[in-house]
Amino acid sequence: MAVEAEGIWEGIWHEETHHSTAIEGNTLVLRQVKALLEEGRAVGNKELREYLEIEGYGDAAKWVYRQAIKSQWTRPRPPLVTLTELRQIHELVMGPVWALLPDDGAIDMEGPGGFRQCEIVPLRPGLQVAPHSDIAPRLDTWIKRANGDPPIGEHMLGHLADLHAAFERIHPFRDGNGRVGRLLLNLLLVRQSAPPAIIDKRTRPAYLRGLKATDEGDNGLLSEVLARAVCKTVEKHMLPALAGPARLVPLAALETPELSRTALLSAAKRGRLQTVQIGGGHYYSNQRWVKDYAESRHQGRKTA
Repeated sequence: MAVEAEGIWEGIWHEETHHSTAIEGNTLVLRQVKALLEEGRAVGNKELREYLEIEGYGDAAKWVYRQAIKSQWTRPRPPLVTLTELRQIHELVMGPVWALLPDDGAIDMEGPGGFRQCEIVPLRPGLQVAPHSDIAPRLDTWIKRANGDPPIGEHMLGHLADLHAAFERIHPFRDGNGRVGRLLLNLLLVRQSAPPAIIDKRTRPAYLRGLKATDEGDNGLLSEVLARAVCKTVEKHMLPALAGPARLVPLAALETPELSRTALLSAAKRGRLQTVQIGGGHYYSNQRWVKDYAESRHQGRKTA
């Protein structure tokens, strides 16, 4: 079980690092991210900054995941987040970039873990960020909210959507606020025994619309984005590892880099992939059947 758990976290680590940095414009593909995180190899011909961004985010994400294990055994349970941890996450995220490519206009105290001492123009249109003089008191309020219970009648994911958008409105750092905000979101999730959210880069438009709507008082869309992101973690990384090769799981849980969810569904409808329809026609399969289908595809290509 320990080996399975390690494999689950490794898969989550690769994908979260890839998608969260891609949301901010990083162009490394998933296989390049894996090579860098696992082997320290800079594959491809990308800008140095992009490799350093992956390194920093990977270090910070690994620290966040360790908190999931610690929170299970520490009594009393630690706060969900502290100001020191918030600074530490930013230090991990920005450390590699800052060491080699510091911001030309920044002062020393704005480096990794340090709050901005200037006013900034946010990347997202319409976002009103806090004046730098208000960062400390607004973060104190944010941390109290983060360590408190959701408002009565509010689902946990709605509460987290509000917290995530509120952090981005504070924008406490000169750079890295989006990445730190998503890592803080996952810290809050894992410390409450929930899976981390992998916000897919393809959902970036909906994610940004959700942040804007939450700023305006409607957290519904952002809550949905977060719910789908958590479900993706469960379906793609947890169910297949925990179910075993013969256990039936939804097709989405069996997606691989070579076989997308769409490809699996198409194979199921054509009768090429062995499946069972459960609950109103939803397709279920298992790892063995998907492996058989993948091998048959490979043999078909060789024959052709």
